[in-house]
Amino acid sequence: MPRAVVQIKGQADRNLIARWAMDAQNVPAGTTVEFRAPRRSLDQNALMWSLLGQISKAVDWYGQKLSSEDWKDVLTASLRRTRVVPGIDAGTFVPLGMRTSQMTKEEISDLLELIYAFGAERGVKFRELELVS
Repeated sequence: MPRAVVQIKGQADRNLIARWAMDAQNVPAGTTVEFRAPRRSLDQNALMWSLLGQISKAVDWYGQKLSSEDWKDVLTASLRRTRVVPGIDAGTFVPLGMRTSQMTKEEISDLLELIYAFGAERGVKFRELELVS
């Protein structure tokens, strides 16, 4: 068994995982098992990008207009208290750990709250996003 991913939806999935763990022929010693909280939802992702787009249009940042992608980096860095290291080229800096695609539902909820708070502090009037379930 080179690789398998199971989303636990019920007892049958738990039983399957337990059977696999006990099967020494198909799951050799040294195999890694990872349990991870559910990742962000598509609705959370759509809301995040809508809010970032609205901030991008409404907020000047030190005399500049930033793109939605730039705002994602700025706000994610704030949420995660991201470390910054010097880049390869002189005068450049690289923030570490900026990905949101691997965020859990809880982490993305925290980021959305930060986006709302940041926008409210700067007078952004967010419009509602209709999410399709």
